[in-house]
Amino acid sequence: MRRQTFHNAALLAPILAVAFVSALGAEVPSSEPSRQLPPGPLGEAVELGRRLVNETSDHPLSAPFVGNDLNCTSCHLDDGEHPTAGSFLGVATAYPAWSPRENRVITLEDRVLNCFMRSENGIRPPNGSEVSVAISAYITWLSQGESIAMNPDQPLGPNAVEPVRLDPATADVDRGADLYETHCAACHREDGLGSDDGPPVWGDRSYNRGAGLSQNVKLASWLKVAMPLGEPILTEQEALDIAAYVNSQERPEFVLEEHLGTQKPHAAP
Repeated sequence: MRRQTFHNAALLAPILAVAFVSALGAEVPSSEPSRQLPPGPLGEAVELGRRLVNETSDHPLSAPFVGNDLNCTSCHLDDGEHPTAGSFLGVATAYPAWSPRENRVITLEDRVLNCFMRSENGIRPPNGSEVSVAISAYITWLSQGESIAMNPDQPLGPNAVEPVRLDPATADVDRGADLYETHCAACHREDGLGSDDGPPVWGDRSYNRGAGLSQNVKLASWLKVAMPLGEPILTEQEALDIAAYVNSQERPEFVLEEHLGTQKPHAAP
C-alpha cells in the first residue's frame, strides 16, 4: 500500500480485565462473540469488504473511486473493529437513518458511498456496485447479534465517537502546532504529508473540506480516543488545538458535482 493505515492497538485492556477477574476466582466471560463468515458468496462478499476497508486506496476495485492516500481504516481503526475510534461495530443497526446533511433518510450503503466523496476525496461508486455491496456487507456482518435501533436524529451507530465538550472558539492554532510536533509529526511528518507510519493529514492526498473531520470538533473528538496510536493520551483541549492546527492547513475544496460520478443521487453540498 502507498501509505499504510493505522494498526491494531487496543488489545491490552481486555487482557488485563480477564486477568483481574481470574485473580478473583470468578468465571471469565467471553468478551466478544465469535464471528464466522457466512458460507458461499455472501461470506466472500464480507471478506472482500474487509479487504476494501483495509486497502481502499490500492485495491483494484476501490482505487478508481479514491482521490487520495487514505483508506477506510485510516479513520475506522482496526478495520472498523476498534471499540471507540470510528467503530463499525453495531453500525448497521442504525440504518436506515435520518441525515440532516442530506435532509432525507439514507441507507448504510448511501453512508458508505458518501465517504468516498468526502473523506476519500474521490468519486461516489454506483449504488449496487461490487465495492458498495461488499463494504456494506462487511459492516453489517460486524453488527450481527445486535438489536435494530434505527437512528431518527443522525446517521450514527451505537458506538459513535463521543463529541468533546468544549467551545470550538477555545481552540488555539499556535498551541496546536506545538502539540502536533510533539505527538503527531513522527508518523505524519512535519509537513503533514504522511509516511509509511501514518497517512497524510493535510495536502492534496488527504481528506477534503467536505469531510466530517474537516470540522474541528469532529476531528478533536476522534483524536481524543485514537491518537497517539495505541496510547491516546490527549486532553480534550489538546485534541481541539491539534484539530484546529491540522484543519488550518491546505486541503482540497469540496464541490459536490465533481464527486458524483455518473450517478446523481440526492446529496448535500
